[in-house]
Amino acid sequence: MGMRGLRVSLPATSANLGPGFDAAGLALSMRLTVEAQTGAAFQIQATGRDRELCGALEHNLMLDTYCAVLRRAGAEIVPLHVKLHNEIPLGMGCGSSAAALLAGVVLADHFGNLRMGDAGMVAEASRIEGHPDNVAACWYGGFTVSAQEGETVQVATFAGDPAWEMVLAVQSSSLATTKARALLPESYAKADAIFNVQRASLLVAAFAQGRLELLATAMQDRMHQPYRTEACPLLKRLLPVAGEPEIAGVALSGAGPSVLVFLGAETTLLEAETRLQALVGPEVELLPLRIGRGVERSVL
Repeated sequence: MGMRGLRVSLPATSANLGPGFDAAGLALSMRLTVEAQTGAAFQIQATGRDRELCGALEHNLMLDTYCAVLRRAGAEIVPLHVKLHNEIPLGMGCGSSAAALLAGVVLADHFGNLRMGDAGMVAEASRIEGHPDNVAACWYGGFTVSAQEGETVQVATFAGDPAWEMVLAVQSSSLATTKARALLPESYAKADAIFNVQRASLLVAAFAQGRLELLATAMQDRMHQPYRTEACPLLKRLLPVAGEPEIAGVALSGAGPSVLVFLGAETTLLEAETRLQALVGPEVELLPLRIGRGVERSVL
């Protein structure tokens, strides 16, 4: 009898959240779901967003990661028949690469019998990704703060308030993370560093205590958002509404270009979408979201 298959479901993520640059991450309710069985050759049947890209065997981040992890471990590369359904916009700052990387690591761990454990899989995916913020949020769900030291990733997690509502504004064109990082300066003024330390600390407290009213201040940033505004026109349009009573907070999602908007406690989704659509125009997609769960796995 062949090895049993695996089903794995992973959330989209939004990293940085304003001042939490390369440290904070939030799982979102959009998901990537993968079902894999052993087969004679690699095969992918994809549905959902960007199904052509997700279903391609060449330059497929999930399969490339799967093979690379097995090779690194000296294990046999077992061909897979994969069915996947994707809800995560690709290249939009929503953690699609972290979800794909983690899916590849989880599949390698299962079909290669690597027994890496949760911490091992998070560390491996963070090593490949280059930073742990999206990976940690994708794995553990909720709001996470993470730090990488050598091969070890330290993570603190907060479930987050499931009642908090968000809207993700997604434009039609993507922005490569490498390009977004190239816009940042090599050093910062002392006043800007202090500004971000204060607000990043407040951001953690806001999620730890469920203090939605803190987000308007806690999501302010001087480290990356001001330098990415020209490449992320949605941020320029939406950042000013962070001071409105109906909006709890606004931040670039990851490296952009998508923007994550937290709704005020008394705001309805319809009110928020009407207000935001008027600012960004009909060509911009608005996705209603909640805080997401972490990775879910089951043997088939």
